[in-house]
Amino acid sequence: MLNTLSPSRRSSRTGRTRPGAAALAIGAAVLAGGLALAGCSASSSGAAGSSAASGLSARSAPGAGSAPGPAPAALGLTGQPTGTGTTARLAPASDIIFTAQLTVQAANVGTAAARATQLAEEAGGYVSNESISADPDRPSAATATVQLKIPVASYPATLGQLASSLGTQLSLQQQAQDVTEQVADVNSQVTSYDAAIVQLRALLSHAGSIGDLLSVQNQINDEESALEALQAQQRALSHETSYATVTLTILGPKAKPVVHHPKAPPSLAGGLGAGWHALRVTVSWTLAFLGVVAPFAAVAALAGFVVYRGRRWLIRRRPAARPASPEN
Repeated sequence: MLNTLSPSRRSSRTGRTRPGAAALAIGAAVLAGGLALAGCSASSSGAAGSSAASGLSARSAPGAGSAPGPAPAALGLTGQPTGTGTTARLAPASDIIFTAQLTVQAANVGTAAARATQLAEEAGGYVSNESISADPDRPSAATATVQLKIPVASYPATLGQLASSLGTQLSLQQQAQDVTEQVADVNSQVTSYDAAIVQLRALLSHAGSIGDLLSVQNQINDEESALEALQAQQRALSHETSYATVTLTILGPKAKPVVHHPKAPPSLAGGLGAGWHALRVTVSWTLAFLGVVAPFAAVAALAGFVVYRGRRWLIRRRPAARPASPEN
């Protein structure tokens, strides 16, 4: 800007007017201003683009100091998030084992159990265990325990239906166990064992002696046995993370719910009580044994006394032996 304005200043000082030089100076000033504006706009747009790119990379890069996403809220009885609860904050891609214990009271235990089975099957699940305890004389005191396997995708909604449509809910407990590291570890071990078996099979084809062949084959057998165990564990984990387990307890109108009291830690008073109880039980059993044995012992003692007295009587009645006569 200073260089383009200097010719006009010199011309004003000298008092000369050159139309061609003035036009050239004006054109150069306009061109320089346009270039400056273009550069400013380009730099501002580049800065905005770089800031947007840095923001995008910061959001897309995992663990890049960005705030974690919203954790899944606790699920209510209707399957909708309630916003409160004790559900742990879990990553969306985590491997989770969901379990729940639900206790309801129903007017008809058999009908409620059949309805629970229907809800589980409609959700794509199944019944893994079922037991019903009923007394024909007291049908209202019947109880049933049904273990349901429900797909994880349908677990919240199905649990809400079970809690609301079977009867009166008495209790509900939910647990979520994160086994992501365990699943990743098992998958890694399976991959490692597969690669090791492939290498051993390649080594087996190049083994020279019979001893080498047997050694390599034994190693292959050991690796295959370990691989089968890991694959079984892998399948079990896959099933547990794919299906949530719901243990449903159904009580009749007059059935009493089972209350599980937590076990108290051992103490001196508890030990003394247990010892005194054990002593009383031991004395009771000892006295009972003596009571059982006493009649037999009395009969045996009486029989022994009779035999002894009879033997003594026979000895007394036996005549004394005569002395032998002297020989002539």
